[in-house]
Amino acid sequence: MSSPKYIFVIAICVLGFVVLAGASQNQFGVADSRSISFATPTRVGNVLLPTGDYQVVHTMEGQDHVMVFKQLHSSKPAQARVKCQLVPLTARAGRTEQTYEVNAANERVLHALIFKGDSAQHVF
Repeated sequence: MSSPKYIFVIAICVLGFVVLAGASQNQFGVADSRSISFATPTRVGNVLLPTGDYQVVHTMEGQDHVMVFKQLHSSKPAQARVKCQLVPLTARAGRTEQTYEVNAANERVLHALIFKGDSAQHVF
């Protein structure tokens, strides 16, 4: 293959990769689907989710942003739906962060999530 054709093929591959990588985020600067693990039972909205791995899906219900947490690797998966507010970040997140509060029942309550690569924080 001649040098210009080789460079063209590489450029098309790189462009395709960039398009696919960018397609994972929606217009709000957050990915539509992510994964998260809870090392201890965690309250999300009004549901106490057991320890485990979860798929987290960001959806819209009218004007409301809603996060749906669905437990993975379980015959009877736990699930929680909670409204969230998106707070823009000054730059794309370099790491995934989880912020918790502790309620009167001494339960961990998920307060906010930032996923690596997103440009907004989910606040509950």
